[in-house]
Amino acid sequence: MDASSFLSDRLDRAAAPLLIGDLLALMVMLTIGTLNHTSVGFLTANPLYLPGVYAPFLIAWILIAPLVGAYSAGAAETAKSSVPLAIRSWIPAAVVALALRAFVFRGGAELSFAVVMLVAGSVFLGGWRALYFRVR
Repeated sequence: MDASSFLSDRLDRAAAPLLIGDLLALMVMLTIGTLNHTSVGFLTANPLYLPGVYAPFLIAWILIAPLVGAYSAGAAETAKSSVPLAIRSWIPAAVVALALRAFVFRGGAELSFAVVMLVAGSVFLGGWRALYFRVR
């Protein structure tokens, strides 16, 4: 199987709203987490801090999610297929993000933080997708 065929099986235009929503869901989750450890005043005084928090997670999601199938034809059909695909995509994406955070970006990858990210990311991505199919 060639690379273009592999990716064409995993990318469906109908899943484009899911990509936008997934990125927003991750940014909301990361913003909430950041606000649990910093203040709005700190974020206002340091406008590049929050993008630095987002970067490893969004980069990892954009790299990993399409490979796992988060935006395949099945993902765009029903919540029953879409939510598990998002969670199955989040687990390896979070691992990659934690590695990026530990070795490339600011921050660490302590075990407790990793567990929180795995659970919170699954809840936010799965919850947003379930809501999307309920409202759609």
